[in-house]
Amino acid sequence: MSGRDPYFLGYSEDEQVRLERQASEFAADSEWLFDRLGIGDGARVLEVGCGPRGCLDLLSRRVGPTGRVIGVERNAEEVERARRFVAEQGLANVDVVHGDARDTGLPKAAFDVATARLVLVNVPQPEQIVAEMVRLVRPGGMVALHEADCVGHQMFDPPLPACERLFELLNRYSERHGIDRFIGRKVPRLLRQMGMREVQVRPLLHAYPPGHERRSVLLDFVRNVRERLLDVHLADAAELDALMAALKRYLDDSETEVYSAVLVQAWGRA
Repeated sequence: MSGRDPYFLGYSEDEQVRLERQASEFAADSEWLFDRLGIGDGARVLEVGCGPRGCLDLLSRRVGPTGRVIGVERNAEEVERARRFVAEQGLANVDVVHGDARDTGLPKAAFDVATARLVLVNVPQPEQIVAEMVRLVRPGGMVALHEADCVGHQMFDPPLPACERLFELLNRYSERHGIDRFIGRKVPRLLRQMGMREVQVRPLLHAYPPGHERRSVLLDFVRNVRERLLDVHLADAAELDALMAALKRYLDDSETEVYSAVLVQAWGRA
């Protein structure tokens, strides 16, 4: 990948802000999942790819003062942001570790729960991350994933050719770098292949009306990867700028219907 970090969306300031906002946007879905996992007082929980915030605060409240939450993040800047968030929120039971989710260096069977949200869809070799999560939970512990399946990334109506072209560019870039934008549908199978039992699945689809912050998520993603698309000559600057301008006008139109990608929550027991 020409020396680039494999994370698809990069680590720009805009991306950090988007991730912090996303933590609030997906909080209710994550709380629902954590209810199913039975996370309570005294639990030890690992969040893989926590980014600048992730679910650290939600998990901290659940495990209480006798529990422990460890966030693992590979990007040093995001680690510092997450540590600042932890300090500002007074989350005394949370630590953030700078490390690779494929080889965390953490002890085997040390956690009751290992979870990740929207990590696998942005990285190559996602099965290695799932294998490490399975290694880290105790017998009877839980592994839980919340992933996207980008069946066009978002769904729109009426159709817009600019959207289709942008989806094509994102998918071509992903394929070149071993990133599976359709990983969501495969997560339950991955869990079973890793030996997880009692695997359960919950599919999600959200509508983003005018004014909703996630209405522009496709545009946000294209902005994040614009330079990467140009670097590998999948499009030129003039085409990308024209496509992005057309997409913005389209999203600003209150008559445009915007839906999320298909989201898949899947969890199982070790």
